[in-house]
Amino acid sequence: MDQDFKTIIREHRRLSGLSQSELAKLAGVGKTVIFDIEHGKESVRFDTLKKVLAALNITFVVQSPILLRQEKNRANSNSRSK
Repeated sequence: MDQDFKTIIREHRRLSGLSQSELAKLAGVGKTVIFDIEHGKESVRFDTLKKVLAALNITFVVQSPILLRQEKNRANSNSRSK
């Protein structure tokens, strides 16, 4: 997906029929936070961003090749020990 957070959040908010103030209240953050996110401010705290994403029912997935390899190694070692 080539869209950035500001576009994703703004479009989800609009499609949900929420104002910035309504989303802020739902997420438990200040209304300026929503404005800042939608205008691309880079200093928004990650835990605050997660609250906004959760309020919009947006799942955030982190992928790491290192962790995937570690999980694969664990699965292989568990299947050999059985």
